[in-house]
Amino acid sequence: MPSLNAMARRAILAAAHNRATKAFMGRYGMRLGASRFVAGETLDQCVGVIRVLNQQGFKCNATLLGEAVASAADADRAVAEYQGLIKRLATEHVNCNVAIKLTLLGLDLGEELAESNMVRLLELSAELGLTMRIDMEDSAHVESTLKIYRNLLARGCDNVGVVLQSCLRRSAADLESLLPLAPNLRLVKGAYLEGREVAFPDKAEVDDNYVRLLEQALSGAGYTAIATHDDRMIHHAITFADQHQIPRDRFEFQMLYGIRPQLQRELLRKGFTVLVATCYGTHWYPFFMRRLAERPANVLFLARNLVRR
Repeated sequence: MPSLNAMARRAILAAAHNRATKAFMGRYGMRLGASRFVAGETLDQCVGVIRVLNQQGFKCNATLLGEAVASAADADRAVAEYQGLIKRLATEHVNCNVAIKLTLLGLDLGEELAESNMVRLLELSAELGLTMRIDMEDSAHVESTLKIYRNLLARGCDNVGVVLQSCLRRSAADLESLLPLAPNLRLVKGAYLEGREVAFPDKAEVDDNYVRLLEQALSGAGYTAIATHDDRMIHHAITFADQHQIPRDRFEFQMLYGIRPQLQRELLRKGFTVLVATCYGTHWYPFFMRRLAERPANVLFLARNLVRR
């Protein structure tokens, strides 16, 4: 029987597709709590947040929110927006890389289109000294995303990373196939609503798989971004790295803007590299709902703000 937490997570993710909920949140969401997790609706606002985080000692990444374009022209516009983001970050001389979803670059229209658009962005990023990471989306996009990532490495693009989700049953095999490439990987638990045929249905299984992936990645070549707010996972990563004498320049911790800032500062004080993931844009609703689903207790934070209005 699913836990209350799992049922709440599914309910929140289902609500993300409800038109009435989306309309209400589009009107009031930033005031009700989305601004806790979103660095702003404009690039100027996001850059201001990144500057402050850098001054505190954090690395950052920046994401322009948006998913699944409907045409090649829309994908081209997304490329232009990301080119603007990359140039702005370089001009500002901030310690920040860039994360992007391939569906924003036209993946649903064809792998070739998405890959060619990604190459355009990586070439500009390399020229300006920035790196990029391909965010992982739902299970239907995993195969294409990893195929494009491998193609990019084969092209000589060494300023690109990718993400694996511990909720997916296939991720251990995917990691095994990537390790010979010395990949730049981010490990996450996953925040999409998936069927039990492709994903572990229970949190305990997702957590156990995260530990296995973490140990496997740290034991191999490449660089590992440990993206979690889970104390147990963080403690295990530190203990495992110490026991196996894994240098601290082989991994970093990544956390989302607005989530557990005290823990972020504590890890920074202990000498670990900590990246705070920031995002901006007007299409923040799906991102915000996934953040609520990751920790349903955050719904109480939203409810309190609703009562205060």
